[in-house]
Amino acid sequence: MSGSDLRKKREILFSKFPPGQVPEAADDLQRLEDIEVSARFEERAVGVAYDLQQHTLRELDEHLVDKGYHLDNTLLTKLTRALIYYVEETQLHNMDAPERRLKRSSQEAYVKAWEHRPHGDHDDTPPEWREYK
Repeated sequence: MSGSDLRKKREILFSKFPPGQVPEAADDLQRLEDIEVSARFEERAVGVAYDLQQHTLRELDEHLVDKGYHLDNTLLTKLTRALIYYVEETQLHNMDAPERRLKRSSQEAYVKAWEHRPHGDHDDTPPEWREYK
């Protein structure tokens, strides 16, 4: 996984009420280490850029909710947020997982299995059953 895969740029959307959350939330997030923050007032959003090894969107969202901010809870935003949480969690899990050792070619497994099978015209049916009429 390259470093660019771990660099995330996300938007955290806020609900309409209470108004004025964006500048305060941006200031709050700015105090965290290793995070770039930009307030987007027209969109009621805060743009964040972070390294996945340092932060996750779930962590940032939970930090804001713990501080009393109200995030946007429309259906589309909730689904998008859940998908991002899942993707980031999976990426972090896969970074810890050992690399899978696969055979050089998928055919190699079949070749080995074929070598161990008896070849030719072979019928496992007992002779007395073949002759049965």
